[in-house]
Amino acid sequence: MRTYLVTGGAGFIGSNYIHYMFKKYDNEIRIINVDVLTYAGNLENLKDVENRDNYTFVRADICDAEAINKIFAENDIDRVVHFAAESHVDRSIKNPDVFVKTNVLGTLVMLNAAKNAWEIGDNVYKEDKKFLHVSTDEVYGSLEEEGEYFYETTPYDPHSPYSASKASSDFLVKSYMDTYKFPANITNCSNNYGPYQFPEKLIPLIINNALQGKRLPVYGDGKNVRDWLYVEDHAKGIDMVQEKGRLFETYNIGGHNEKQNIEIIEIIIDTLQEMLPDGDPRKELVSRDLITYVADRKGHDRRYAIAPDKIKAEIGWVPDTCFAEGIKLTIAWFFEHEDWMKNVTSGDYQKYYQEMYK
Repeated sequence: MRTYLVTGGAGFIGSNYIHYMFKKYDNEIRIINVDVLTYAGNLENLKDVENRDNYTFVRADICDAEAINKIFAENDIDRVVHFAAESHVDRSIKNPDVFVKTNVLGTLVMLNAAKNAWEIGDNVYKEDKKFLHVSTDEVYGSLEEEGEYFYETTPYDPHSPYSASKASSDFLVKSYMDTYKFPANITNCSNNYGPYQFPEKLIPLIINNALQGKRLPVYGDGKNVRDWLYVEDHAKGIDMVQEKGRLFETYNIGGHNEKQNIEIIEIIIDTLQEMLPDGDPRKELVSRDLITYVADRKGHDRRYAIAPDKIKAEIGWVPDTCFAEGIKLTIAWFFEHEDWMKNVTSGDYQKYYQEMYK
């Protein structure tokens, strides 16, 4: 039985990846989920797997070398899938120190622990061990011209403390691959959306606010473009890179769903109107009149767009979910998990939201 160590598995993408892997492999694999449970980590995301014999949760900080080394010492880890990171640009602008610590130092701790556990000689490793570092398209900077895309060869040009910290962690992984021939891959993905996403991010924020008749904050002119990827398609891509990707390579995972932020908000409003049944009092609350333009984010990149040509050509991955379908799946999930949303948006989140969008 292959053993996977998943960092940040209680977060949005990590928990969706764990669900995907158990759905695909069931009892053929074992997953150890390591998460420190910050505000974005939520064990409710994994309620339906927590009692599996082949699933283990360990509460630990990836910056804690002693704790991470202990996990490797007590388990024969075959795969590391490294999601754990501080990931919200707005928070990185407010508090960059936390991002550098978690995203850079935490990645270094994970690399060293895996290298020490797997290395059997100078630059020689145990058979069939792999480390996958999950990163972002934001490390590439901003695209100004329509028709331009990020490729794996695009020079890094990060503009926020978040993207700078992720770029730094990418370069750490690259250096281990080059210097130590460490068995790793890097994936850079576009914006994810789907179930379990914390509502500081655009899509769940707009869904949650619209259903309550609250204003829908839009940075600047709302014409910043992002490439949207349904989270289960991302999980599939990560698994395929682990199984079929060439060692030491980087693969971009993009959704071919480029849309302006204002367009996303209008689609959500229209889809909510379509999906809410007549007589549901929330239907009257959902309106384009809620759209409220706020001061633009500092260093707000204008456009991201990923070209996933390499992963398609080498591995055969393509996204299965178009945005029109994915947004309906996402909204339906939030309809069915209202208690989840209420729980994660209580307390400190409200204070943060008021401060961020005042």
